[in-house]
Amino acid sequence: MQPTTSLAEAVSFASPSGALSSFWLLIAIPLVSAAILLLAGRRADKWGHLLGVASVGVAFVLGLVYFFQLHGMNNRQGVSLNLFQFMPVGRLRVDFGLLYDPLSAMFVLLITGVGFLIHLYAVGYMEHDPGRRRFFGYFNLFVAAMLLLVLGNNYVMLYFGWEGVGLASYLLISFWYLRPSAATAGKKAFLMNRVGDAGFAIGIFLLFASLGTVQYDQVFNNVNKLSAGTVTAVAILLLVGACGKSGQFPLQAWLPDAMEGPTPVSALIHAATMVTAGVYLIARSHPIFDASDAAKTVVVCVGALTLLIGCVIGCAKDDIKRVLAWSTVSQIGYMFLGVGLGGVAYALALIHLLAHGFFKAGLFLGSGSVMHGMNDQTDMRRFGGLRKYMPITWATTGLGYLALIGIPPLSGFFTKEPIIVAAYHHEGWLGWVLGTAALIGSGLTAFYMTRLFVLTFHGPKRWTEDVKHPHESPKIMTIPLIVLAVGSVAAGGLLATSVVGWLTPVFGEQVEHGENWWVTGFTILVTLAGVGLAWALFSKGTALAEQPAGPVVTAARNNLYTDAFNEAVFEMPGKYLTRALVFLDNRGIDGLVNGLAAAVGGGSGRLRRTQTGFVRSYAMSILGGALLVVAAMLAVTLG
Repeated sequence: MQPTTSLAEAVSFASPSGALSSFWLLIAIPLVSAAILLLAGRRADKWGHLLGVASVGVAFVLGLVYFFQLHGMNNRQGVSLNLFQFMPVGRLRVDFGLLYDPLSAMFVLLITGVGFLIHLYAVGYMEHDPGRRRFFGYFNLFVAAMLLLVLGNNYVMLYFGWEGVGLASYLLISFWYLRPSAATAGKKAFLMNRVGDAGFAIGIFLLFASLGTVQYDQVFNNVNKLSAGTVTAVAILLLVGACGKSGQFPLQAWLPDAMEGPTPVSALIHAATMVTAGVYLIARSHPIFDASDAAKTVVVCVGALTLLIGCVIGCAKDDIKRVLAWSTVSQIGYMFLGVGLGGVAYALALIHLLAHGFFKAGLFLGSGSVMHGMNDQTDMRRFGGLRKYMPITWATTGLGYLALIGIPPLSGFFTKEPIIVAAYHHEGWLGWVLGTAALIGSGLTAFYMTRLFVLTFHGPKRWTEDVKHPHESPKIMTIPLIVLAVGSVAAGGLLATSVVGWLTPVFGEQVEHGENWWVTGFTILVTLAGVGLAWALFSKGTALAEQPAGPVVTAARNNLYTDAFNEAVFEMPGKYLTRALVFLDNRGIDGLVNGLAAAVGGGSGRLRRTQTGFVRSYAMSILGGALLVVAAMLAVTLG
């Protein structure tokens, strides 16, 4: 799967002209809006949400303008803009620089387009929340940080946006911080991402130490000067950062817990922003990964393993949002598999990423609509029969569900199936392992998503007493659902025919694998088998009580014990080490200092008792001292 023609020998970016000279506004507009919303205080409560939505809408319109201008350029390799010198330290010279090329342009439209729909939905969803202005401030900050991440022209700018996304995600996941579960989930996401970020930072340090630069063009043009070990080390360190942000093994445990935030947060994180950052990092750094077959092998193995982990756990969850969260873990695994395969699969992974932005956002917002009508319940075992009461939510969620599992001619069929084909085309036995893993994942995806859809909208009513009248959501929430559903239907076919060519200036001309009918046909059969099995098991509903489960289901319900593993291997040793250090500090260091002070204090107190103030006592002391001196002198003389 090597490109027929490589990229130009020297990667270079032109200076922007015309409208493109102002593409820094993409970041500035939502950032200024976030500052206003967070600093204006209660004065902005009445109109703050409108400003938050409008800022992202304006950014989307500008993104379209810049996209078409880039499309009209003869050389679409990209334009670079240095705004000011950001970090001059010794040999390190980092500009606050931005890059607008086909890859970043694609992400800009995803972030602002899907992000705008989620912002619009959030106006209705957060209508009665007293912290709505603050919520939209965090939302805008999230979008601004993500745009900086994909628009930076060097690794430091990418890392700057990377950390901004981490901060905003912490604020949003723990938005309802008075709930212990939300506060814990926010801390978990923050800490696990710091692990990945540490690897990413060390990778940047190693790049600078080896090449003396962190600029994309200079790094990519000089990758061939690095030793094989250095290239592999840099790639693996970048992968560690990508796994943290995108919830991939072994740093996937935080992502499902992010469901503790408001549902629009789940949609924004899982569909259009944070979880796509890792895929973007690997795609942007493709010259580094292409120089190390070992690193690419690690990437595909991580992707294949994670997609299976997400599918297996998703089959056992009863919380509608957590099923979708583990689905995201799995689908990002498909994207990692694609970018790890390289060649044309870079574009295939990004096509799936774009389509996933539509149908996963629609599914999360659909789950929020269900919760809106079901008194905020999330347990699918207590739903059922909602098709009659929420027809728009049923239809839009149904299209998203069919798109996700890859039923032709919806978008997922055109985006996920080519990755499975590309996996089977990988050289050697590893290709069969990867392809089979992706194929099994397709069947499991069909099973758990059908289970979700059937238990929620079909079968008998299983409502609890506090749910009296389920109802459809208001138009401010259903209109984004309808738009995203249209994207779920049409995005795959449109993207599959255009994105590969659009990304040619980034990845070079690629050999497409063409059709592989036996893989395609078998994938459809496996998918339909998953649908049929789930329908047969759950079309009549499920018991409200917890069902007896075997060891496999129990393991899946416990997240395959990955949390227990992290606690046993990482958390508990850290706790014991901390306790030991505290004991050493209290009893050892503090004990030594306090003991010395006590000895001096006690000794001085006892010595002070000899100062009685009586002349006879002092005379006796002098006499005693004199006798000792005389005795000593006699001993020396006689000796």
